[in-house]
Amino acid sequence: MASRTRRHAAPARDGFRRRRLPMRLTLPLLLLVALVAMLMLRGYVHSEILADHRIQPEAATDKVPEKILDGGPVIDTRGGRTTSLGVPDHRLVLTFDDGPDPTWTPKVLDVLKKHHAHAVFFVTGTMTSRYPELVKRMVDEGHEVGLHTFNHPDLSYQSKKRIDWELSTNQLAITGAAGIRTSLFRPPYSSFADAMDDKSWPVTEYIGTRGYITVVNNTDSEDWKKPGVDEILRRATPHGGKGAIVLMHDSGGDRHQTVQALDRFLPTLQRQGYTFDNLTEALGAPSASTRVTGVELWKGKAWIFLVSASDGITGVLVVGLAVIGALVISRFVLMLLLSGAHARRVRREGFSWGPPVTEPVSVLVPAYNEAKCIESTVRSLMASEHPIEVIVVDDGSTDGTARLVESMGLPGVRVVRQLNAGKPAALNRGLANARYDLVVMMDGDTVFEPSTVRELVQPFGDPRVGAVAGNAKVGNRDSLIGAWQHIEYVMGFNLDRRMYDLLRCMPTIPGAVGAFRRSALERVGGMSDDTLAEDTDITMAIHRDGWRVVYAERARAWTEAPESVQQLWSQRYRWSYGTMQAIWKHRRAVLERGPSGRFGRVGLPLVSLFMVLAPLLAPLIDVFLLYGVVFGPTQKTIVAWLGVLAVQLVCAAYAFRLDGERMTHLISLPLQQILYRQLMYVVLLQSWITALTGGRLRWQKLRRTGVVEAPGGPVPTQRTRRSSSDRRPVA
Repeated sequence: MASRTRRHAAPARDGFRRRRLPMRLTLPLLLLVALVAMLMLRGYVHSEILADHRIQPEAATDKVPEKILDGGPVIDTRGGRTTSLGVPDHRLVLTFDDGPDPTWTPKVLDVLKKHHAHAVFFVTGTMTSRYPELVKRMVDEGHEVGLHTFNHPDLSYQSKKRIDWELSTNQLAITGAAGIRTSLFRPPYSSFADAMDDKSWPVTEYIGTRGYITVVNNTDSEDWKKPGVDEILRRATPHGGKGAIVLMHDSGGDRHQTVQALDRFLPTLQRQGYTFDNLTEALGAPSASTRVTGVELWKGKAWIFLVSASDGITGVLVVGLAVIGALVISRFVLMLLLSGAHARRVRREGFSWGPPVTEPVSVLVPAYNEAKCIESTVRSLMASEHPIEVIVVDDGSTDGTARLVESMGLPGVRVVRQLNAGKPAALNRGLANARYDLVVMMDGDTVFEPSTVRELVQPFGDPRVGAVAGNAKVGNRDSLIGAWQHIEYVMGFNLDRRMYDLLRCMPTIPGAVGAFRRSALERVGGMSDDTLAEDTDITMAIHRDGWRVVYAERARAWTEAPESVQQLWSQRYRWSYGTMQAIWKHRRAVLERGPSGRFGRVGLPLVSLFMVLAPLLAPLIDVFLLYGVVFGPTQKTIVAWLGVLAVQLVCAAYAFRLDGERMTHLISLPLQQILYRQLMYVVLLQSWITALTGGRLRWQKLRRTGVVEAPGGPVPTQRTRRSSSDRRPVA
């Protein structure tokens, strides 16, 4: 006990702490490992992984004993023996290779049962693992089962280790399916005994050391060639009443000729005095099958269960891939069509929302520890072309944010202080202090262009409009992460907003740039702290109250996007989890009537499909891409992925053109799809896990650098000193 205490205490004395992988990484990682393991197992069982289709050409026979070349089709090399046996006269042993097959094996078994005949089925491990119930039926109906390897490779190319693996996994599958072991073996691509050569004979000798009897054939129906029923009968019939081991197939393609020939072959030869026995029955030997119990039996059952699970999971994944493909294509088509229609509508000559809006506006700026950004934010508002009052609500900042704003001494700028209560409470406090009926909300790390407020409030000329979403842009796009977010904002957010505008179900007014009627906010109870996405929550509430929510493309705001993976993770985790909370909060809208019901039956399904389900299933594209590249078909997989990338590039280019952005940023789009998207997958998965486990997520404050300035906007006369880690302003 003392030694255990010392072992745990030592790291503390040395100042070391054991690093643990965060749960948000552990669970997705475990899920990914399990998914990859299931795909690999499925690929192995379906001969997509480790399959070897080479066939050895004929070789010399000088090392093969003459008595083997001239002997019977049953070869026994166990215990150093070199013997062969033939089947007695008027006895036929029907053998079927490559099964079981879900279509043809049951038909073969039915014909055998109809004519009271037995046979030997040389099954592969791949097919046995996938259709264990058929192997069980074979054994239950008195037939014998033999090994035909797991993946059907030519064993003369394989190492002893690979041969052992082929035998043991084939045996494991048979044990799991029927609870038996078998001592019969037939090599793939085998023929008559006299076809044994210097390449295949060493394999036969080695097979004997593993306790197996090798069974070839001396009568080949060649049914795999599908020569016709009559020809199969002719080739399968022995001459002069001799006994034979007849080769047929119950898998590997269309076997209807085999089934038809068998139904005629059995009664015809039975009338000629032939019996159709198992191999050991024909030879008068003990059964080749032995029952398995205990641990080995459970290993076999576990194998069958895992294979079944891998097939089931892969089937679900394929369905999911089809769903995500349909969602991605549908979203792209809708975005291209509807965003273009939106742009044509608002840009046509003479378009107007209604009478020009010239009344003053209250601008609310909730701020918590925004000392690095707040000066640029407020000065950008002072350059506004529209009459405004600015209310900075300091939410218990500890870095002097409020003092900094007050020291600027700008007219029309008020500071309201409160104890730290969160962003929704800060916005509600600002709303209570606002003088005007139109309210603009922005983040403390955002800067407006001089025309932003004017453009943002013009849609209120339509009395039906209750809220307006502006055009949020990434200001710090000079880093790789910033460039990726820039693409995401222009393509993923602004094209979406155009689409949702026309569909009248826009889910989110961005916190960085949005405007509201005071009456609309008051009717829905103001900003709520029920979710972590208060902007999505309030937007959905306004929709349900019957107001229109529209998008103003010229109301541009420049915001500071996270510059580290950790901060990006925190932001998107909050967004995705908050969106799920908002969808759940407003779920009753699906059953309601009027505007609320319309949003519930149109908006909520679209948001759930495109913003929750599609991103959650999107990793399947990359999983199957990686699988296809590694295991094939490589060329088709790469072409398909490039096709999807091309569609995304077209959408992104169109979005950039609508927003007047330079196309050079799209150079990083392929890398974004490979790296950035994976991070978003894990974030969304973590949000799902949090939601399903009922976890709570606290508000995360992002670290800011204060580098963002609006193009052509005012340059602050004095900036707080930056640390060496802060980034330079974007030109």
